[in-house]
Amino acid sequence: MIYKAAIFDMDGTLVNSIADIADGVNEMLEHYNFPNHTLDEIRLMVGNGARKLIERAIPADNAADKNFLQEALDYYNGCYAKRLTVKTRPYPGIPEMLKILKDKKISLAVCTNKQKFAADEMIYTLFPDIDFKKIVGDEPGKPKKPDPTRALEIAKKIGIKPKEVAYFGDTAVDMETAHNAGFLSIGVTWGFRPESELRESGAEIIIHKPLEIFDSINFDAGQSSVK
Repeated sequence: MIYKAAIFDMDGTLVNSIADIADGVNEMLEHYNFPNHTLDEIRLMVGNGARKLIERAIPADNAADKNFLQEALDYYNGCYAKRLTVKTRPYPGIPEMLKILKDKKISLAVCTNKQKFAADEMIYTLFPDIDFKKIVGDEPGKPKKPDPTRALEIAKKIGIKPKEVAYFGDTAVDMETAHNAGFLSIGVTWGFRPESELRESGAEIIIHKPLEIFDSINFDAGQSSVK
């Protein structure tokens, strides 16, 4: 197969954001006098959007109260918005990989369960020289991954057939999204979940370093292998 587009998850795939996320979560928890969580605990809570993150982070009795959950989520969003790129940085090799894809004229996009405002700011701040055709994040009323709706909207917008899209992520949610959309599913091992989770969720390709993608995937914007 020849692939003409690359769509990326964000947290744990393009950027190591877990420290800023954890600091935001723990600031929210301290506000309500709840116990803090460790970095490793929070690492296992992310992947399904901010609302689910906060639901997992606060005590179960409080999470069952929808009004309180929304209040805690709003407070967390304020905490996190102050520190989006304080500690967050691209993983080693990611800028170089993106530059090669850009030079090959491969269409690039982001599909994340991260809040849209956060995804936009982080992309523009950390990757100012990369042209992402579309950045899709969590917005009210829109389905989250692994629902493929938003991922397929990206493919339609950039005019690429699903079978010509390579989708990169670090969690089972990402692999399920890729399968549901008909994309090539590529699991990256430098993120927030173990390699075993990626394999168990059906990753078609596993990569351990960003530049390895060019050993495993044929990217060419000028050709097509889909009839």
